Amino acid sequence: QVQLVESGGGLVQAGGSLRLSCAASRHTFSNYAMGWFRQAPGKEREFVAAISWSSGSTYYADYVKGRFTISRDNTKNTVDLQMNSLKPEDTAVYYCAARLEVVFTSRYEYDYWGQGTQVTVSS
Repeated sequence: QVQLVESGGGLVQAGGSLRLSCAASRHTFSNYAMGWFRQAPGKEREFVAAISWSSGSTYYADYVKGRFTISRDNTKNTVDLQMNSLKPEDTAVYYCAARLEVVFTSRYEYDYWGQGTQVTVSS
């Protein structure tokens, strides 16, 4: 069992930046691939970014590529999402997710989820 807790959400103007962080409870955190997903009101949860257990591979949705950066620190059991050049369409609840070993971009492949953190980008 892995418990995930997100933090760092908030209100920001368009063009601004936020850094989300996800803290994991599991001491074997380094065995888990991690992902960030988001869900806007009335929409399905969608993929944002993912990172392999070793940080050797990262994946991004086209709509955040070049603006968002995912990273992890296996010594601290954390995974971060640096979000720059934010747009109003980035407004959503952002979720951290974990699965053993292999990284996927589909939300259906992830077994553990945090409670989410709200990001609101004003125009």
